[in-house]
Amino acid sequence: MKKNLLLLFVSSMLLLNCDAIDELTKFDLNYQTSYSIPSTTLIDTPFNVLTPDVTTESESSFESNNTHKDLIESITLSSLKLTIDAPEDGNFNFLKEIHIYIEAEGLDELEIANLFDLENTDATTLNLSTTGQELKEFIKKDSYSLRITTVTDETISETHDIIIDTKFRVDAKILGL
Repeated sequence: MKKNLLLLFVSSMLLLNCDAIDELTKFDLNYQTSYSIPSTTLIDTPFNVLTPDVTTESESSFESNNTHKDLIESITLSSLKLTIDAPEDGNFNFLKEIHIYIEAEGLDELEIANLFDLENTDATTLNLSTTGQELKEFIKKDSYSLRITTVTDETISETHDIIIDTKFRVDAKILGL
């Protein structure tokens, strides 16, 4: 009986330590960019907006987390939040749906987040649903850009400036472990 308890204790300690070590190999990369939706009288018509390039500085980010781009196992988008920056009284009531795509040199575009059937809640922030796509090759590049496709269900009389906050979850081998 004591042998079984000892074996159970040792096994659980090893399992817990493996999980703790695995968590040490994960970290987040946060990026921010912005875009503007111009005033429009069109309703139910999709339109595209491109963001400026986002510089990843991935090499220095990986180094500060004791790893290198060759040791990255996976990068996924864990969250994407939109915040109205202007106008001051602006909200997302004009949106019916939104899709966000990532682009980088030499890579095919991928949809990374979306939100459908938006209700009029006077919200000034939106948390989009992420698609779970593997994004390692995009973030390892020097920069990427986002393409936003939106469908509006209301006219907007002034330009809306929107901030995009992205959080990428990186799973890497730290010091080759």
